[in-house]
Amino acid sequence: MEIKTEFRWAAPADCALILEFIRDLAVYERMEKDVVTTREMLSKWLFEKHAAEVIFAMVDGREVGFALFFSNFSTFAGRPGLYLEDVFVKPEYRGRGIGRSIFQQLAHIAVERGYARFEWSCLDWNSPSIAFYNSLGAKSMSDWTTFRVDGDTLSELAAQVR
Repeated sequence: MEIKTEFRWAAPADCALILEFIRDLAVYERMEKDVVTTREMLSKWLFEKHAAEVIFAMVDGREVGFALFFSNFSTFAGRPGLYLEDVFVKPEYRGRGIGRSIFQQLAHIAVERGYARFEWSCLDWNSPSIAFYNSLGAKSMSDWTTFRVDGDTLSELAAQVR
């Protein structure tokens, strides 16, 4: 049964709650050991430097889901896009239309801002999420491979600047 979902923007006082959602997502994705962020880091990067934005999905005045996103830029389209970094709905609220509402809200934000697209990544083993994304009409970008440089490798690469 679908339930009415409302949304609110995160505020600096929400850093502990944002961190709680991030940790819950990490447990779901089997990546708990990778979470090194702190409330202080979130405060700095989300609310002082505005590197990303967060919305909460609300049911009966309670935060039951969240999405953390930022803009990127498409040189081919000549316009920004919305990139969804994290999305999570508490397990007891799944299957009730909240995830769909979050994606609808993010699509609305992207369209309202004049963005060219809305993108995200998904772990290849996460078949329930993949099926959900397909139900939204999303297309897998299977011809693209994501690359990452981080940690010591990032520092070593940066140190090569002359």
